[in-house]
Amino acid sequence: MTALEIKQALTLHSNKEKALASQQFFKTGEGEYAEGDLFLGVTVPEQRKIATKNLSTSQGEVEKLLHDPYHECRLTALLIMVAKYQKTKETTTRREIVELYLRNKKQINNWDLVDSSAHFILGHYLRDKERAILYQLADSNQLWEQRIAIISTFDFIRNGDYTDTLLLSEKMINHSHDLMHKAIGWMLREVGNRNKAVEVAFLEKYSTQMPRTMLRYAIEKFPEEERQYYLKRK
Repeated sequence: MTALEIKQALTLHSNKEKALASQQFFKTGEGEYAEGDLFLGVTVPEQRKIATKNLSTSQGEVEKLLHDPYHECRLTALLIMVAKYQKTKETTTRREIVELYLRNKKQINNWDLVDSSAHFILGHYLRDKERAILYQLADSNQLWEQRIAIISTFDFIRNGDYTDTLLLSEKMINHSHDLMHKAIGWMLREVGNRNKAVEVAFLEKYSTQMPRTMLRYAIEKFPEEERQYYLKRK
């Protein structure tokens, strides 16, 4: 199917009330982080169904879909890319999907778009490769590129590799945005879920510098006594 046909399929499942609720939930108002974003009001499960039916969509049409003003079109494009990436074992095809992803990173412009794609595509691809791109993204002045950098490391975490998560967390520990506090705290928590000693070592060094939200996310699974220890260190 073409990008237009996929958009038409999504529109068949649109809901005005859900669209309005999504605009509020994803902070699309003036001065908010997703200012001006538009929603059709389509559920994520429905988007996944449509994505699954359209894995033969060409890269060019997926790219067009990524540039659609409607949020659900962009998420569906990313879901297609994730599924195509996971389905193929061909290095060239995977590289092309990663290149498409990075070429259109400005279109990956909300936290759910990042979280549904970064570690599945960029993170997985970089698992056995040089990772300078993550530090370039972290050094940008774009919130969503910075979030792509840290969330991509979720793939490494799942494979027992915590180095880049910790380095990027240290690098962005004083970030000004709440959405980065949450993302970094979440990744640190995931490290702790697999190797608590690694997370504790990081917290002992940096917990007093961490924004409150970041710290709360990082220690969410700790026993209450340990949580209070870190919260009172602030």
